Amino acid sequence: MATTNDLRRYPRFPAPKGTILAWQTANKRVVSAADNLGLGGLYILTPEPPSPGTFIQLLLDVPEGEVRARAVVQRSEPKEGMGVKFVAMQQEDRARFARWLRRLSPCIGDRKNRLRDS
Repeated sequence: MATTNDLRRYPRFPAPKGTILAWQTANKRVVSAADNLGLGGLYILTPEPPSPGTFIQLLLDVPEGEVRARAVVQRSEPKEGMGVKFVAMQQEDRARFARWLRRLSPCIGDRKNRLRDS
């Protein structure tokens, strides 16, 4: 089920169990688990998240292939994790990520079809 938040442009969905990603700042490289994700960003579980405003690069390996993106930390919660917003992603990476999200939540495509048909 998607999480709802009036400030989000895209809904977030629970990440499948075992979803991990690599991310880095200018001076730190980390592998962490993803808690939830959407086309606009994701929540990364990490005990020492960087502060809001920090830019990170991330690599997510999904069944459709690798997804690389640049993101900015929106929310940072020590000992818990961070919410990040995608700020740059190659078109091919975004297409792979979107295909994976559609597979995870078939209702996304159904909702678009209902809106288009009405």
